[in-house]
This record gives sequence, C-alpha cells and structure tokens, in this order.
Amino acid sequence: MAQTLSRGPVSGTAIKADTAKRKPFLLDLYATAVGKKYVMAITGLIGIGFVLTHMIGNLKMYLGIITESNGERAYDIDIYGEFLRELAVPLLPRTYVLWGLRLVLIGALILHLHAAASLTQLNRKARSVKYQSSRDYQIANFASRSMRWTGIIVLAFLAWHLADLTWGWANPDFVRGAAYRNLDASFSRIPVAALYIVANIALGIHLFHGTWSLFQSLGANNPRFNKWRKGAAAGVATLIVAGNVSFPIAVLAGVIEFDSDAVTHSVEAQEAGE
Repeated sequence: MAQTLSRGPVSGTAIKADTAKRKPFLLDLYATAVGKKYVMAITGLIGIGFVLTHMIGNLKMYLGIITESNGERAYDIDIYGEFLRELAVPLLPRTYVLWGLRLVLIGALILHLHAAASLTQLNRKARSVKYQSSRDYQIANFASRSMRWTGIIVLAFLAWHLADLTWGWANPDFVRGAAYRNLDASFSRIPVAALYIVANIALGIHLFHGTWSLFQSLGANNPRFNKWRKGAAAGVATLIVAGNVSFPIAVLAGVIEFDSDAVTHSVEAQEAGE
C-alpha cells in the first residue's frame, strides 16, 4: 500500500531572508561589469560635455574687450565668468548653481575613476588565458594601456589646472575673478604653456578612445555605425584639443595680452571663496 507523504505548511522565512539581503537594483547592476561600463559611459558623456563647453567658453578670450551697456569696458571672458556665478540669481543665492554643477562633475569623476579601477580588477580576475601571440597582445591592450596612462596624466593636469587658474596657488600673478589676466599670466610662462599643450594632447587621446568605447558600452556597436563612431570620436577629440592648445600658443605669440589700462573697470575684487 502506497504511503502518502504529508507535508507541513511552507514557511516564507527563507524567502523573506533572501529578499532582505537583496541590494537595490542600481547597486546590484553596478556590481556587474556591464553596470560599471554603463557608469563609465554616462560619466564619460558628462565629462565630454563639460570639457567641450569649457573650451567653447574660453574661446571668449579671442573677443577681447567689449563695451557694456553702462558704457564701461571689460574683457568679454571676465563678463562670462561673472555670468556663470550669477546663474539663477535672484531665484537662488549667488554661485549656488555653479557649485551645483561642480558637485555633479566631482561625483561623475569619482564614479568614473571607481568604475575604471573596478573593471580593471574584474578583467584581471577573468583573464585566465594569456593572449596567444605578442601581436594579439599589443592590439588588444594598446587602447587600455593608453587610457590608463592618459587618464593619470589628465587627472594630474586637472589638479594643476585648479591650482593654477581656479585657486591661484600655482600662479604668482593670480587675481580672483580676472580670467583674462590670469590666463595671460599663466601661459606667458613657457614651461606652463608646454605643460598645457602636452596635457591636452593626452586628453585628446583619452577622449578619442573614450568616445569610441562609450557608444559600444551603451549598445551602439554595429558595423554600420562603426565608421560614424570613429568619425565622431576623432571630431570631438580634435575639436577640444585644437581649441585648448590654441590658448597657450596665442598667449606666447602675443595674440592675447592683458592690458589693464584698456579697461575702465576691473573684476579684481571678486568675493573670496568663489
């Protein structure tokens, strides 16, 4: 006679325990290589957008002095800098929007660096078989090697750039708020101008491969689009490098030169801490 196996009530304790341990979706996604690539792509886009708009804004150096509505004369790039500090005033206090944008950039930079370091560790653990030939090894690793070193160069340059033209620690002739004067004082030093040129070339290499890779990370990897991707990456990198490198060259060539007697008012007395 067959025996009937009795089964008690099913408990939901195990299910509840598993559910309690489950991470939020975004954190769970970020723990994967795919998630980290998404983060690198998105933060890379934020970085490209900032570098591009920053370069375009600095092109105002070439506009020189303009006459304001009140009849006073000032350097156009200095007026542009004041405009950025006044964004959303009086709806928000002065510099709040500017600092909000800076915090977004800082957060994007931290996430970009963490995702890059985490992906490197994951790739090393997953790579149990070495490349079969030195040629294959060079082709497969040239981009990642260049990205690592150009990334380090760009990061070091960013620290110098802030100390030179934002905080003024590395610029003995720095005056807060006087962007045109500060740029002229900085780039008039040949070693500093050379540093900016080399660093921006490294930035261009980083941007070229980064722009190419982010499309792949976001799923736009198709032979029909690869030629377009390469053209877009080359165009973005070339535009940014050409614009940024032109500034120290223009100062050394005398195209850009500060003249305190040519303006009728100055922004040298900007509030501290901006």
